[in-house]
Order: sequence, then structure tokens, then C-alpha cells
Amino acid sequence: MKKALLALSIVVASQLVEATQPNVLWILTDDHRYDSIRAFNRVLHGQEMSPLGYVESPQTDRLAEMGTTFINTYCQAQGCAPSRASMHFGRYPFRSGVYEFEYFNNKAEHWRPSLPESMLELGYQTFHVGKLGVRVKTLKNGKAAPFQLYEQDVDFKQMHKDGLTGWGKDWFYELDGVKLDPPLKDVRYFVTPDGKFEYASLELEKRFPQYAGSAAATMQKYDLLRNYDKGKPMPVDEGVILAGVSSQPAGKTRDGWYARVLCDYLDNENKPFNVGSQAVKGVDPEKPLFCHLGFDFPHTPVLPPADYRARFHEHTYTVPAFDEKELETMPRQMRKQVENAYTDHFTDEEKQKMIQDYYAFCAYGDALVGQAVDAFIGYSEKHGQPWLVVYVCGDHGWKLNDHGAEGKFTPWDIDSHNPIIVVSSDKSAFPAGKVVTDFTEFVDIAPTCLAAAGADLKEGRFGYLDGYDLAKVVSGEIPAREYVIGESHAVTGPRAFIRTKAFVFSMQTRPNTRRGENLEWARNASYKELDPGLYHMPTDPHEVNNLAFNPEYREVAERMQQKLLDIVLGDNRVEVGWGPKADGTELYRSNFAPGSDDKKLKL
Repeated sequence: MKKALLALSIVVASQLVEATQPNVLWILTDDHRYDSIRAFNRVLHGQEMSPLGYVESPQTDRLAEMGTTFINTYCQAQGCAPSRASMHFGRYPFRSGVYEFEYFNNKAEHWRPSLPESMLELGYQTFHVGKLGVRVKTLKNGKAAPFQLYEQDVDFKQMHKDGLTGWGKDWFYELDGVKLDPPLKDVRYFVTPDGKFEYASLELEKRFPQYAGSAAATMQKYDLLRNYDKGKPMPVDEGVILAGVSSQPAGKTRDGWYARVLCDYLDNENKPFNVGSQAVKGVDPEKPLFCHLGFDFPHTPVLPPADYRARFHEHTYTVPAFDEKELETMPRQMRKQVENAYTDHFTDEEKQKMIQDYYAFCAYGDALVGQAVDAFIGYSEKHGQPWLVVYVCGDHGWKLNDHGAEGKFTPWDIDSHNPIIVVSSDKSAFPAGKVVTDFTEFVDIAPTCLAAAGADLKEGRFGYLDGYDLAKVVSGEIPAREYVIGESHAVTGPRAFIRTKAFVFSMQTRPNTRRGENLEWARNASYKELDPGLYHMPTDPHEVNNLAFNPEYREVAERMQQKLLDIVLGDNRVEVGWGPKADGTELYRSNFAPGSDDKKLKL
């Protein structure tokens, strides 16, 4: 009898745990190529290493063994801010009205709560540390005012100012006790292990002669490679840093501090602690936790710690080949990005260093991912609480001389293919070691977290979500998508894409970025004016040969063009006149083809 009661109590306790809302840790990296992860390469390329060469990712590989990998996940926009907005709001850019790096507010008529706000309503405490990149504000008395998405948000810019990150960029209103009028804008600086600030600014040198030569000195000391134009010298105080060495050792870089802050937050239960000049309250074990950890790596400046850098410099990489003939058929908008971030004129040594340091930075970040996950799972299991980890490999990808350039912003696969891993204490929902090959998208992150937290996504209040609960994708309850879509306006100008397993088609969506003007321009524009791009992945995996004007593929292009037009322009498109101060709410809609986004496309 006692044994039977004991067995029953164990079953009841197990059911109670299963019904408990899980703690959720959402990890997001930045500008992260999928081929830096061995587990992804094994699935996509049949080999552990990147096609370019040596990579290390033991901690992320471990996550793939522990959980379910969604290997064919694509971002909705190939720029940091719009991509992160799509994740936080669970909506496509053409439904949220957030297309690039504009500031926006939460008072427009179509607005709905963000993921952390909805998690708060479900009883969660919400915490964020690291890069956020969501530029939302609110309106007070008709004026834009700061708005905080998370209950607690450790300000990474303040961490920079406190010298906790090794590298920073800021406006200086005072220096060496001297008030500056006008201020120094966007001064890059490095912080040494003993807390000394080293500056890289020619304007600073001009106004403060005692700093003469400091920008060149940092170039040499940290072995910096900055992007530079063909035929011109490399600048010493501007241009993205594509390679170099960190001024701080492993663990004390900006990403190292983010991981440390998360660990301190979990260790200091209901107790205050300091992050530089910021006061933070530790986690409350009585409430479920929703935590977002936004790593900066491997976003520029690419500055891996010295020990990682030395190890990766022992390897020689295959530099992505580029033939300038590709430019002749490359869509005009995509060529604009390539020409703005061109790298094929770099020396062989510079190209090697760019690739070596990028993958070294990824390997360093991988160790920090493991540190954060272990602390989170340890905290959850210490309290007997279920848990869920959502790991997203980059807000988009990154080119390393692919198509002759560095950077992102284009709908090529290397820019937009970003697998997700979900690991859960509930192995029935997300089985260990499983790989899902169906298409998934960044808009799936919000519904996945909300469903795990107990939200009934069938309720009308969640009808705005564009994505799926990934647990239902795993179980097969949701039919496979036949395409993924997105739209981005940054750098290239307004451009949308639609991708199937065989083809990707992209086109210009409007003549300018002024919200509300010419919403349906693309419906009447000529095919040439749409600046089309069509690539066939099975025969052209690197997407080099634009088939948009090839008569043999014209029917495919036209079908994809029509489907894309109907969805992004005609299926509840929204644009908002946010204004330069983010205080506008004027709404513009286009809805001539409602229901077009049915996830089906026959070619």
C-alpha cells in the first residue's frame, strides 16, 4: 500500500512539474554564419568543418545533441534591427511596419505586445542583458519617450562607458575634465586590462594634441584590419573592423561580461548586485523566468581574445572565390551592397586574417554560450523547475568575401540562413538529437515561447502572430511550409524575397523608403524595374548566376514574383509614418490579396 501511494505521489508530482511554466532562456548571436557550427555543417554539407576551413563549436554541438535543430530556419530581414523586431514581435516586417533601422513607437493602431510583454502578462519575470537592437519607444503627451521591453534590462551602452567591454563607441561630452562643445561624435576606444582608455579618433587628436598618433597606435597595437576602398589607404579611425585582437583576455570582453552578468543574476536570488555603475536585482525563484541574452559576437569589431586568435591563425582557409563577371547580372540593389562593402581587392594575407579572426571570435562566443546555458539549467534544476533554451545562430549571416564582399543586407543564403536549436527539459516536445528539415522562420520564436509558457495561441488576442509554435512543427501538427519570405530596406533599398527548397527570387518593392508612398508601385512596374534576382540552389548553391532574365526560367520567376507581390504588398501590408523622432502613428495599408500567405507555392 505504501509503495502504491509513493508511486502515485511521484506520478502526481511529475504531472505538476510538467504543468509548471518553464524557465525560458533565449540566446541570440549577431552576424553569425551558420557554417561556424560543426553540427550544422554535418547536416548541410556532410562534413564537420566549414567549406572555408576549420571551425570550433563544442558547446553549440552539445545543444544540438540535447535538443532539436531546425536546420532550415531563415531570418525575415538581413539587418540587425528589423530582424530582431521580427523575433520580438512575431510578425513579418510588412505586418509590423518595421523595415530597417528606424525608431518606432508602440502607439500605432495596428500595434500588439512584444514577446517579453506577453510573457510578463503570463506571470513571468523578464530579464535582458547584452545587445537588444529593438528600437521601440512610446508616446507621452504626443512625444516619443523611452520604453523598456523587459522588466530589467542591463544597459550594454553603460557597460561600455564603465569600461567593462574592452571596446566601445560613444559620444564624448567631456574628456579629461574638459567639457566639449561641440561633443566628439562616435569616438572608438579600447579599454586595457588595467582600465585605461585608448582612443581611435582623428577628430580627438585634432582637438587634443596630447593624443596625437593615438589612432594609428591602436591600429598597430591591436593589428586591426578595417574595410577600405580599392586604391585608397586603410583608415585609422573609421570603417568596420574586420580583424584584430581584443584588448581584454577571454571572459572580460563585452560578451564575456554579458555571460557573467547572467550568471550573477541567477546566483543572487532576490539580492541586489552591481554591474559597473548599474544596480541589478537578482532572480526571484518564486516566479518563472524569461531571459534574453543578446551576444554581440561575431559582429564587428571582430576582436577575438589573443589565445583564440593565435590558435586559429595556425589554419589556412579557402577564401570564397569571386569573378567580377557576377556583377554584370547581379541585381542592382544587391550590387549596391557588394560595392559598399567590397573586399575582393584585399591582399591574400588580409583575406586570411578576416576569416581566421571571424571563426576565432565564433569559437570564443561558443564557449560563452555553454557557460550561460549551464548556469541557466543549473539554476532551473536546483529549484526543480522545467526549462527551455532557444538558441538562434545570428540575427542574420555574414559574408567573408562571398560575392566579393563582407557584410549582410542581401537575401542570399549566406546572409539569411540561420538555424535554431531548441532544448527542453520536456524531451517529448523537443527530442534530443532530432533535426527538422522543414522551413522555419524567425517569426516562429515568439509563438514557441508563448505556447511553452501556457498561452493558447488559438485565442483571438494572438491572431497577429505570423509564425508557428515549433513544438507543433516537430510533432507534424503543422504542415510544412513550401517557402519562406522577408523584406528589408537597409542598404540595398526596399527589397523582398521568397525562397523555396530549389529557388530564391527577390525584387525591389518600391521606388523609395518614404512610408505610405507608392505602396503598390511594384504591381505596375515593369519586370526590369523590379530589379529581379532568381537563383537555382541545386545547380548554383552559392547563388552566383542570376537566372531572372533567362527565358528557360521565366515561368518560374513570374510565379514567384506574383506570389511574393501578393503576400508582401497585398496580404495586410502595413507602413507607418514613424517620422524621424519616432512620434508618428499614421497608418497606411495595402490589402488587395488577403490570405495569399498560405505557405503553398507550386512551381
